[in-house]
Amino acid sequence: MEKNLFQQAKEMVNQITNNQSNTQDYQIQEKDKQAAIKAIQEAYHDATPEEQEQLTQFEQDLNKKMS
Repeated sequence: MEKNLFQQAKEMVNQITNNQSNTQDYQIQEKDKQAAIKAIQEAYHDATPEEQEQLTQFEQDLNKKMS
Protein backbone atom coordinates (compact mmCIF):
# COMPACT_ATOMS: atom_id res chain seq x y z
CA MET A 1 0.00 0.00 0.00
CA GLU A 2 1.29 3.43 -0.92
CA LYS A 3 2.18 5.79 1.91
CA ASN A 4 0.09 8.91 2.23
CA LEU A 5 1.59 12.34 1.70
CA PHE A 6 1.50 13.18 5.41
CA GLN A 7 3.56 10.12 6.31
CA GLN A 8 6.05 10.81 3.52
CA ALA A 9 6.52 14.41 4.68
CA LYS A 10 6.94 13.28 8.29
CA GLU A 11 9.58 10.72 7.36
CA MET A 12 11.52 13.21 5.22
CA VAL A 13 11.63 15.80 7.99
CA ASN A 14 12.60 13.19 10.58
CA GLN A 15 15.41 11.93 8.38
CA ILE A 16 16.81 15.45 7.93
CA THR A 17 16.36 16.67 11.51
CA ASN A 18 17.75 13.47 13.03
CA ASN A 19 20.86 13.47 10.86
CA GLN A 20 23.73 14.21 13.22
CA SER A 21 26.43 14.17 10.56
CA ASN A 22 28.20 17.51 10.11
CA THR A 23 30.13 16.22 7.12
CA GLN A 24 27.19 16.20 4.74
CA ASP A 25 27.48 18.51 1.77
CA TYR A 26 25.47 21.74 2.17
CA GLN A 27 23.95 21.45 -1.32
CA ILE A 28 22.60 18.00 -0.53
CA GLN A 29 21.11 19.26 2.72
CA GLU A 30 19.49 22.21 0.94
CA LYS A 31 18.00 19.93 -1.74
CA ASP A 32 16.68 17.62 0.97
CA LYS A 33 15.17 20.59 2.80
CA GLN A 34 13.47 21.85 -0.35
CA ALA A 35 12.09 18.37 -1.09
CA ALA A 36 10.77 18.07 2.48
CA ILE A 37 9.12 21.50 2.31
CA LYS A 38 7.47 20.56 -0.97
CA ALA A 39 6.21 17.31 0.58
CA ILE A 40 4.85 19.24 3.58
CA GLN A 41 3.05 21.70 1.31
CA GLU A 42 1.56 18.92 -0.82
CA ALA A 43 0.42 16.97 2.24
CA TYR A 44 -1.13 20.05 3.87
CA HIS A 45 -4.01 20.28 1.39
CA ASP A 46 -5.37 16.80 2.16
CA ALA A 47 -4.47 16.73 5.85
CA THR A 48 -6.80 16.76 8.81
CA PRO A 49 -6.60 19.80 11.11
CA GLU A 50 -4.44 17.78 13.52
CA GLU A 51 -2.12 16.73 10.72
CA GLN A 52 -1.94 20.33 9.49
CA GLU A 53 -0.72 21.37 12.96
CA GLN A 54 1.93 18.66 12.86
CA LEU A 55 2.99 19.64 9.34
CA THR A 56 3.41 23.24 10.46
CA GLN A 57 5.55 22.02 13.36
CA PHE A 58 7.59 19.82 11.00
CA GLU A 59 8.35 22.83 8.81
CA GLN A 60 9.34 24.92 11.83
CA ASP A 61 11.61 22.12 13.11
CA LEU A 62 13.18 21.78 9.69
CA ASN A 63 13.84 25.50 9.40
CA LYS A 64 15.40 25.52 12.89
CA LYS A 65 17.68 22.58 12.07
CA MET A 66 18.79 24.03 8.74
CA SER A 67 19.44 27.60 9.87
